[in-house]
Amino acid sequence: MAGQFITLEGGEGVGKTTNLNFIQELLEANDISVLVTREPGGTELAESIRQLLLDKEQEAISEQTELLMMFAARAQHIKHVIQPALEWGTWVLCDRFTDATYAYQGGGRNMDVTAINWLENFVQGELRPDLTLLLDAPTEIGIKRASHRGELDRFELEKMEFFERVRHAYLGIAEAQPDRVKVVDASVDLEAVQAQIKSIISPLLKG
Repeated sequence: MAGQFITLEGGEGVGKTTNLNFIQELLEANDISVLVTREPGGTELAESIRQLLLDKEQEAISEQTELLMMFAARAQHIKHVIQPALEWGTWVLCDRFTDATYAYQGGGRNMDVTAINWLENFVQGELRPDLTLLLDAPTEIGIKRASHRGELDRFELEKMEFFERVRHAYLGIAEAQPDRVKVVDASVDLEAVQAQIKSIISPLLKG
C-alpha cells in the first residue's frame, strides 16, 4: 500500500518548522513510518539549488530562472526521495511543495500560472499531495515573527506587498481545492494551532 503524501504550507513566520515536528511525532505515535523532507531541497543537488535560491548575495536571479530552479530541485526530490518512499508505503511529510510555487512565484512574483501549471504536470505527472495543511496568519504577524529568527534570506527580504500577494494566492488555492487544502489559523497560540492540526489529521490515522 502506498504511503500518504502530506505537505505543510504557509507564508513567513507561521510556525511551519515547529508544527512539522508536531505532525511527525503524531504520526510516529500511531506507528506510522514517516519521512520528513523539505522544498526546495531533499537531495544533495536540490539542497545546493536551495542555497543558490536563498542567497541574498547571489547575482540577480530572473523570475524565469527562479521558477525553473524550483522545478529542477523538485524533479530531483520527487525521483530520488518522495516517489520511492511513497511506493515503499512510507508517509512523506514535506515542508512546502508546488503550492508554494503558485503562491511565491505565481502570487508574489505575479508570474503567469499557465507556465507553473505546465511545469507541474511535466515534472510531477499525477503526483499530488493527499493532504495539505495551510498555516495562515495575517501578513504583519508572520513578518514580525520571522524578523526575530536572525539574518533574513533573499525571499524574506521582500516587501510587505509581496507577502500579501503570497498569502492571497495561498488562500485562493485553499478555496479552489477545499478537499485537499485545509486552512489552519496560525495566528492563535501554539496549543490551539496544534489542536486544529490534530483534528484534521485524525481521520487519516483512522483510515
